[in-house]
Amino acid sequence: KGKCPEDGWDESTIELFLHELAIMDSNNFLGNCGVGEREGRVVSGLVARRHYRLIHGIGRSGDISAVQPKAAGSSLLNKLTNSVVLDVIKLAGVRTVTSCFVVPMATGMSLTLCFLTLRHKRPKAKYIIWPRIDQKSCFKSMITAGFEPVVIENVLEGDELRTDLKAVEAKIKALGAENILCVHSTTSCFAPRVPDRLEELAVICANYDIPHIVNNAYGVQSSKCMHLIQQGARVGRIDAFVQSLDKNFMVPVGGAIIAGFNESFIQEISKMYPGRASASPSLDVLITLLSLGTSGYKKLLKERKEMFSYLSSELKKLADNHNERLLDTPHNPISLAMSLKNLDETNDAAITQLGSMLFTRQVSGARVVPCGSVQTVNNYTFKGFMSHANDYPCAYLNAASAIGIKKQDVDVFLKRLDKCLKTFRKEAKQEKSINEISDSNAATEQLED
Repeated sequence: KGKCPEDGWDESTIELFLHELAIMDSNNFLGNCGVGEREGRVVSGLVARRHYRLIHGIGRSGDISAVQPKAAGSSLLNKLTNSVVLDVIKLAGVRTVTSCFVVPMATGMSLTLCFLTLRHKRPKAKYIIWPRIDQKSCFKSMITAGFEPVVIENVLEGDELRTDLKAVEAKIKALGAENILCVHSTTSCFAPRVPDRLEELAVICANYDIPHIVNNAYGVQSSKCMHLIQQGARVGRIDAFVQSLDKNFMVPVGGAIIAGFNESFIQEISKMYPGRASASPSLDVLITLLSLGTSGYKKLLKERKEMFSYLSSELKKLADNHNERLLDTPHNPISLAMSLKNLDETNDAAITQLGSMLFTRQVSGARVVPCGSVQTVNNYTFKGFMSHANDYPCAYLNAASAIGIKKQDVDVFLKRLDKCLKTFRKEAKQEKSINEISDSNAATEQLED
């Protein structure tokens, strides 16, 4: 049926299935005589076993989704993977998606592929409208494709950074719709930035007949992000949305899914990919989804939501204990931010030092964001880089509840963060005492004089 099984398969069944696919490829035929330049020859047995002897990759020179006559098993693997992944995207909330394919590139390069495909449809266009998100790969995806990003600064609403719709529309009018390749929006992101107003952006794109590409990097695991994409496609225009394999399905880095609501456009993107491609990302995600089944993946999504609530409540308690606060970002379903105002006032270098302390204590993924840092990316200078705004009101720390996180991860993180913050408070108290003694001594000397 080409759907993800409800109950996961055991490893022996999956391996048997993969071996059956592998013996359908010509390089594994008994008596095969290969006289071409690409015959699936592998000198290392370890490498062959690592890939289950599926050596030919996927696609043909003109289309990553095409069938290879001498690699029937690898071609079937490719078709099945795309079909199973489409089923899971529907399960996760985008029910009207019609087509998708796995591409052996991470999210940034996959976005570039989408932009390059649009170039042929809009030859006059040179600009991409991009509500700002301080993440280098999605910015560089536009530069690499040869377009000029038009950065739309976010607006501060409470603690949240949200899409400035008026600025988007004003820029479209100023530049001319025919000169704009697309609007490049974002769902999953670091708090205090929250997902873009996808429905409103989709309506604007439909009204001005401008394509709309969504960076949904780790949004598959969030029902809220997937709902935004579904609603955007329902009320307006979304041409394609791109998501990472590793962040959403817990497989090695190196693959992404390009999906959309117009099958012919998604096929155009797949034909834009030059040459054949590695089958490894497709193989990894197929094995993972077959082992989980829909019931297993749903369970992981449910656990992630529960851990988000737990992380949120516990981080709030810790923040209160240190006279800080958990920033109020209800529209962000994955990432949280805790202010570091007291730390920032204590010492200019303290913010980055906290990040180093956490990393050396084996806390990975937590981001500390100082105020006012400036960074240049491809000759574009961003003020307040990493905070998604020129002047965010305070320094802060990020933590995320992503798929696969466990209660133990949250508890250990909070314990180590608490210890680091106490160290800073202790040092600040000692420094204050030293300063008070110095001031007292100076005052005594003045009196004696």
